[in-house]
Amino acid sequence: QVQVVESGGGLVQPGGSLRLSCTASGNMFRFYVMGWYRQAPGKQRELAASISSGGNTNYADAVKGRFTISRDNAKNTVYLQMNSLKFEDTAIYYCNVKYYNDYWGQGTQVTVSS
Repeated sequence: QVQVVESGGGLVQPGGSLRLSCTASGNMFRFYVMGWYRQAPGKQRELAASISSGGNTNYADAVKGRFTISRDNAKNTVYLQMNSLKFEDTAIYYCNVKYYNDYWGQGTQVTVSS
């Protein structure tokens, strides 16, 4: 069982930045595929960004050029740097671990509002 814990959400003005962090348990973190998903009110959960065990990244079109996913295997942590935030980025952001199974964190709220 992999424990997943997110942090770093909050309230930010349009154009601002936030960095989300996600820590996953286990000694095999370097093999985990890590992803950040988000779910806005009334919408389905969608992938925002992912990073493979080899460091290859993938982004949703809506966040390309604004969000950056990275990982620190020594700290069992993945980050999502979010810049130039827009109203439509408001959502609960969930960290996902893929390692034989899917594991999810509890989510962290990101609200973009003036």
